[in-house]
Amino acid sequence: MVYLDANASEPLHPAARAAMLAALEQPGNPASIHGAGRAARRVLESARESLAARFHAAPGDLIFTSGATEADALAIHALGAGRPVLIGATEHDAVRAAAPGAVIIPVRQSGEVDLPTLEALLRTHENALVCLMSANNETGVLHPLADAASLCARYHALLHVDAVQTAGRVEIDYLALGAASFAVSAHKLGGPLGAGALICAAGLADHIKPLIAGGGQERGRRGGTPALPALAGFAAAAMVARPDLRAARERIEQAARACGALVMGEAAPRLGNTSCLALPGARGGVRAETQVIALDMAGFCVSAGSACSSGKVARSHVLAAMGYADHAGDAIRVSLPWNLRDGDVDQFIVAYRAMAERALRKPGDISSSPPVRAA
Repeated sequence: MVYLDANASEPLHPAARAAMLAALEQPGNPASIHGAGRAARRVLESARESLAARFHAAPGDLIFTSGATEADALAIHALGAGRPVLIGATEHDAVRAAAPGAVIIPVRQSGEVDLPTLEALLRTHENALVCLMSANNETGVLHPLADAASLCARYHALLHVDAVQTAGRVEIDYLALGAASFAVSAHKLGGPLGAGALICAAGLADHIKPLIAGGGQERGRRGGTPALPALAGFAAAAMVARPDLRAARERIEQAARACGALVMGEAAPRLGNTSCLALPGARGGVRAETQVIALDMAGFCVSAGSACSSGKVARSHVLAAMGYADHAGDAIRVSLPWNLRDGDVDQFIVAYRAMAERALRKPGDISSSPPVRAA
């Protein structure tokens, strides 16, 4: 199989695996005061210091969580208390679910947040919490965060950034931009599943009220025994995650366009590893689920939108918000991993062309000829 679904989860980096194996040898609980506990605590705080330095923060302003979903919820729960909450129309379900009743900020057809509308909303919603993802998980579109942060500062609003897809891929100093907080996740940058962090601006972390009270871990801001091996792997992966895959992405998109595909969000700045490809067809779009299954049979792992929908393929709220409702069920996401091999792109292009030709020749049935399998 050729794995091209990095935005769902990156393959584990060898540096993360080595750090996890070493941490697994620690028998102690970081909260214990004996020697084994102190050794475990050193591993925990070393991971905290490394991640804080990687993301330009102070160690005391980093709160470990089980992932970005929890980090987003923690930020909205704590920083949004008593404030109107504004969220981008293309936000991840983690933010959408944590902020029921939030005011929706529309996006332009490019997928970028509509800044004039954001400013108008900030005028009428004083002291708001604004939630914007740095890059969309389906299209790779990068929001103009610096401009959004400037507007938030002008209207005394707080900005929370879901930085899951850019962390380790794009060098952004979120706190220097003016963000109040941002969420990161280990498995989106080559670390293990089940670890993440909420990172706050100076002084704000002390005001975080926990979602999980527990035993007072994380300075009373998030209870529960920390997942030490996962957090050690998180820190190790973050230190080596700097892939640049733009050239490979461009090759895939050029080939897809030649097959009649549309590249969603192509007019905006995007992540170098992400392509959202809709295959319209002359008689209506080729369903995303159909494309994913066909490519899976050919030996390629891609996805239809977000992977956080309990395994189901649903119409994309992201594409609908961008004005592409007609293609909301026709698009697949190809997201290239850090360990992309020579030849993977060539093989995928061959398989995609074969899939598209079969689908457009006989809409709704792409099994009329054998799939082209990866070498």
